[in-house]
Amino acid sequence: MRQKIKLLADLGKVRITLLSTFSTAMGYLSTGSGIDPLFLFLACAGTFLLACGSSALNQVQEREIDARMERTRMRPIPSGAISPAAATLVAGCFMAAGAILLSLLPSPLPLILGLVAALWYNGIYTPLKKWTPFAVVPGSLIGAIPPAIGWTAAGGGLLAPPIVALSFFFFLWQVPHFWLLLLRHGKEYEAAHLPSLTSLFSDRQLSRLTLIWTLACATSSLLIPLSGAVRSTAAVIFLVAIAFGISLSAAWTSKKEGSQFFRLAFHAINTYSLLIILLVSLDGYL
Repeated sequence: MRQKIKLLADLGKVRITLLSTFSTAMGYLSTGSGIDPLFLFLACAGTFLLACGSSALNQVQEREIDARMERTRMRPIPSGAISPAAATLVAGCFMAAGAILLSLLPSPLPLILGLVAALWYNGIYTPLKKWTPFAVVPGSLIGAIPPAIGWTAAGGGLLAPPIVALSFFFFLWQVPHFWLLLLRHGKEYEAAHLPSLTSLFSDRQLSRLTLIWTLACATSSLLIPLSGAVRSTAAVIFLVAIAFGISLSAAWTSKKEGSQFFRLAFHAINTYSLLIILLVSLDGYL
């Protein structure tokens, strides 16, 4: 049983999809309209299952590429732990369950946004990675959608300034997140015959590009209090402090070379997003 659970977790990329779930909860809580435990559960569980389904389907789509990369060759399909057909069935079950949960919410917007995210990830971003090394830029739209699912599940309007600011932040965050991963594993992408920025730029040039996007991400976080997504003085101070901190960290890392520095920067940018989620979610209690 434990092996089956691990197989499903690996197929659904649970560690990654949990971040989407957390940002969905953040979007819900940031409305400040009170908490309905059922609606919060439906939004988060629906997003989680839909994201797991998309991740599983992505592994079906990229099974041949995964088999050629050291980082991914032990994923469930290339390792032989599950067949592509069975993985497709699991993906379909995950996605159907997620869609059903989102459909139970009063507003149709969470379901529509969830389906758009899945379509964009599996139908546009995944094929686009085979054609251009810049696929992550349009693909980053996927990271902007989960907060909006939570926001609309709580009754918020899709074009309200707070959710626009939050979604914009997570859109920008996706790019340095992926490029730092690329700096660590870029040669594997090239070996798998995928277009890679490491074939166009040196590590130093790519570090500088990543720095620019990180600074843009940190700057965009200042729109969060300006939009009204956070209101407490403590939250604003913490937000400015961590934006300054990640900017200094990125500037320092951009001058270094070596996978250990890229690994540190990768963990730093991920921690930054988690701190933003925590800060916005707890704003009403600070």
